[in-house]
Amino acid sequence: MAAQFGRRLRKGATTTAVAAVAVAALSASGAPGTPLTDDGGDQPTAGTAPASDGTAATGNSPYYTDLPPLNTPERPGTSAESPVTGSTESGIPASVLAAYKKAERTIADSDAACRLPWQLLAAIGKVESGQARGGRVDADGTTFSPILGPVLDGRGFALIEDTDNGAYDGDSTHDRAVGPMQFIPSTWATWGQDGNGDGRKDPNNIYDAALAAGRYLCAGSRDLSVDADLDRAVLSYNHSDTYLRTVRSWFEYYKRGTHEIPDGTGTVPPDLGGGTKPGAGSPSPSPSPSGSTTPKPTPSPTPTKPGSGSTTPAEPTPVPSQTLAGVEDAGTGTLTATAGDAFAERIKVRARNTLGTTLARVSVTFTVTGDTDAAFAGGKKTATLLTGADGTVTAPALQAGATTGEFTVKAVATGRSLPAVTYTATVTARQADAIVRTGDTALVAAPGAEFTDTVEVRATFRDEAAAGVAVTATLITDDDTDPVENDRGPYFKDAEGETVRTLTDLRTGADGTLTLPKIYADGTAGTYRLRLTTEGGVTLVIELEVEDSQASEAQETPAA
Repeated sequence: MAAQFGRRLRKGATTTAVAAVAVAALSASGAPGTPLTDDGGDQPTAGTAPASDGTAATGNSPYYTDLPPLNTPERPGTSAESPVTGSTESGIPASVLAAYKKAERTIADSDAACRLPWQLLAAIGKVESGQARGGRVDADGTTFSPILGPVLDGRGFALIEDTDNGAYDGDSTHDRAVGPMQFIPSTWATWGQDGNGDGRKDPNNIYDAALAAGRYLCAGSRDLSVDADLDRAVLSYNHSDTYLRTVRSWFEYYKRGTHEIPDGTGTVPPDLGGGTKPGAGSPSPSPSPSGSTTPKPTPSPTPTKPGSGSTTPAEPTPVPSQTLAGVEDAGTGTLTATAGDAFAERIKVRARNTLGTTLARVSVTFTVTGDTDAAFAGGKKTATLLTGADGTVTAPALQAGATTGEFTVKAVATGRSLPAVTYTATVTARQADAIVRTGDTALVAAPGAEFTDTVEVRATFRDEAAAGVAVTATLITDDDTDPVENDRGPYFKDAEGETVRTLTDLRTGADGTLTLPKIYADGTAGTYRLRLTTEGGVTLVIELEVEDSQASEAQETPAA
């Protein structure tokens, strides 16, 4: 839940009665202010301490709560009395507006089913940062100084310990929301985008941040032309019903018309002149830019506690059948795959309400974590989907990479501070059921010389080439019962040129073949054995012959 502040984003006085009309009109439209199908149990009450929840895009940081003017913004040229530039309140700075529209086009090309309107990005950008501090950005769209939310240290705000070592927010103890769209660092690490094509993902760049916000809002199978999906998307950004109403009001306002104004000429929200949001310097922010410790009551549409006389509608009473209690495993089997293969088993979870029955259309986010190159189909580390009519949802298929070992997949209700369902998955090394030498030339060398013929082998599994199979090569003794590494005879050389008789970390190539490094003979004649062993336990023994020096000399001396 986000902290609430009575900050005003527009110039001029607006009476409480006028604000009431605005909220009433908005509620009558059927947009915000009504219970949601899967969010009923988590609607915050204005003025209460925020929950410790780092799952929302902003970490549920504070935001600006002013509603838009009641007059409908007119596009330039639609009225003889309207100046071409329009007012700064209804206008959007040029670079900021361009970023929103570019993000809409980009997402329409890659995820047309989402139907993301740029006006929704504009509404969130207005509420989160006053359109990047009134468009105070450079030619590339980067803010002249970072826009930072308050320290999320649990004192008046959510408790989110540092996740980026201060790389984005300058704080190595706790996280802070960053940039014009106010992403917390951990969310940016997953959703960050390069919207302006400069090769960087910068949360303080309006093009990067707008595209990231669009991707985040479109997560899963959301269709933002559907009111319920749009509401869920906004609540995933900051889980507060009041936040939803505020964003919705600006969304409707911008849909009725807006216009471009020069960068740097937009309205600057209180406390943003220096690049910080309300409360960024203190866990108990003042409700007035003057810094007064005792706020004076003023007419404002700022949300207050239900029953306090506010004209803002009270929070809806949670409906048990629509209140999410949590997600649980729905019969997922063992998650094991060979390196490079797809996992046969897929993760499946179920959402339940507080009555214990299943709940449909709950957004669930699956995340791959740990030291692994495994990912969902398409190389993605996260996937967000909605539960079906039976309350279950199945994650995309997992694809194992080359890295072996265990990793973790977590399933959590998107934007909620509910416990995650954690799964352990295992990637095993590539296996082979046979390994053979590709040639049959005798391997012979003179004492102190190198073997002129190389050793090449091929590993197969079910008669198909087995790529990436781990192989160990060892020159062993003649003991058939318990052979060990030999201390004489042929040998390999390591990177420093030292003698070694065991090589590890060898792997077959894409065609299943492996060519061993050069083998050298010492001064001891005899027959020796080279053993090749795959990680699955398949072995191959190859004979090496070191001729005695007299036989070698006799072969080299021509007959008289």
